Amino acid sequence: MVAIGFSASAEASGDRADRARLLTILLALMLAGAVLLSLAIGAAGTSLWSTLAALARGEEIALADRVILWQIRVPRTLLGIGVGASLAVSGALMQGLFRNPLADPGIVGVGAGAGLGAIAAIVLAGLLPVALADALGYYIVPAAAFLGGWGSTLLLYRVATRAGRTSVAMMLLAGIALGALAGAVSGILVYMANDAQLRDLTFWGLGSLAGATWSKVLTGLPIMLPALIAAPFLARGLNALALGEAAAFHLGIHVQRVKNVAILSVAAATGAAVAMSGGIGFVGIVVPHLLRLASGPDHRHLLVNSALLGAALLLLADIVSRTIIAPSELPIGIVTAVLGAPVFLWILFRQKGALDL
Repeated sequence: MVAIGFSASAEASGDRADRARLLTILLALMLAGAVLLSLAIGAAGTSLWSTLAALARGEEIALADRVILWQIRVPRTLLGIGVGASLAVSGALMQGLFRNPLADPGIVGVGAGAGLGAIAAIVLAGLLPVALADALGYYIVPAAAFLGGWGSTLLLYRVATRAGRTSVAMMLLAGIALGALAGAVSGILVYMANDAQLRDLTFWGLGSLAGATWSKVLTGLPIMLPALIAAPFLARGLNALALGEAAAFHLGIHVQRVKNVAILSVAAATGAAVAMSGGIGFVGIVVPHLLRLASGPDHRHLLVNSALLGAALLLLADIVSRTIIAPSELPIGIVTAVLGAPVFLWILFRQKGALDL
């Protein structure tokens, strides 16, 4: 009976692995389609297909088309891929680290901490010595957001974890407290801001990719990419942590190292994403949930698929945000909230019997 049960379990596990690999291929195709749509659709009448056809024929491309495609749509698409993947992977990492499906950078205060760092950099950058400000350049805001996200994540973990166990209630309460504190300090900084800074902060707080430039891409992606590359290497450790820290230790996992790398990765990815695009919610909590329902909780597939689905969904949301009221743009944070909140509520209703709060 034991042999039969083990065989059935292994077969089910193999089926899930095959399903996860197939899902990876489908999500990669979905992301490729989202990239093409993002490059092809916009308020301007520039056609991607006509431009590609002109290139194939060796014809010269009009200056306006080159500017729109290369200076506006390509950086925006690359930034959308980086931000979407970073938010989704950060959510999957936090859920694996805390062993709780409610963990998410936005809900438990990490996003608020990163936002506080970014707001502080925007408002207080003028107080820095000129030489230091010039040396940091575009890296001031993402670096400050990274430090804010890292500090929030580390503090949250310290408060919510006791004797190797993470309390769900403590995590949520600590996240609410951290979010409230970060919001209060952010409010003080906003009160100190001038009119130009207030306009930037208001639009930034709702989330948008509209300000995407090559400078932002080359500033944000070098911070996001190491975190995204490091995440799959944590898969084995996160799978073992699902059994508890003691069990993971006996399986040969360096538990503290996994925690440290996960916390640093979440801080870097979330901090850079928040700094580059502002507040975009629900990507980090909805994407990992949908993937767990589709192909199981194995982090070897979950982290990669989260990056692909997060990037694709954010690009699609950005397309909606810039076309639904064209030529104006709707902040992308509003689109993700409108789409993500009902999905999250559906997930909660579907799993309310399994969630032990």
